Amino acid sequence: MRLDKYLANSGLGSRKEVKTLIKKKKITVDGVIVKSDSFDVKEGVNHVFYDGQEIFYKEFHYILLNKPQGYVSAVEDNVYPPVTDLVPEYEFAKLFPVGRLDVDTTGALLLTNDGDLCHKLLAPKYHVDKTYYVEVDGVMTNKLIKAFKSGIMMDGELTLPGDLVILSEHTGELTIHQGKFHQVKRMFQHFGLKVTRLDRKTFAFLGHEDIELGSYRELTPEEEEQLKEIVKN
Repeated sequence: MRLDKYLANSGLGSRKEVKTLIKKKKITVDGVIVKSDSFDVKEGVNHVFYDGQEIFYKEFHYILLNKPQGYVSAVEDNVYPPVTDLVPEYEFAKLFPVGRLDVDTTGALLLTNDGDLCHKLLAPKYHVDKTYYVEVDGVMTNKLIKAFKSGIMMDGELTLPGDLVILSEHTGELTIHQGKFHQVKRMFQHFGLKVTRLDRKTFAFLGHEDIELGSYRELTPEEEEQLKEIVKN
């Protein structure tokens, strides 16, 4: 691939910025200064360095964000700031959120530029667990456990079974396997309960307990492989 694309996709800077670095003779390939931004780099074969530091190309990026309130799960919006504003260092990667969390919902949100994996993780047939901490303005009763397990009629069809654990009269943890529009809120609303707080604790096996609200981290290579293994078949 072109050297400028290799450098930009590695996070060194924008296409324009890396072209400047190349012109300033800051980039070497296999120990030789390269002056052309169209120089052909072979990933895994050539060794690219900037100021003595090797630059490694990575096509796909996977970021786990602990989403705060007030941000919309999109890459642009006319009303609220998009969640991608919280990861400015990855602007080069053109990340997008995997699924949606409402603007007033907090918690674990995966961002990536891997469209194929995103599509599979959101497909109901793969049964990717999403666990939410829920607070409501009324009383949770055991009838909800059975009802959620059986499925709630929504958009003309039954939701997939959900697993509710009641923590107190007003709080619980709900695990679902799909992501219909406002699904968790609508499931409780079906029984006259208004959700007053909603936090996604985990997406698949990924939790936000070690990430401050509004902060994020890259997935480890092992976590990346584990995610891909979930939807491998």
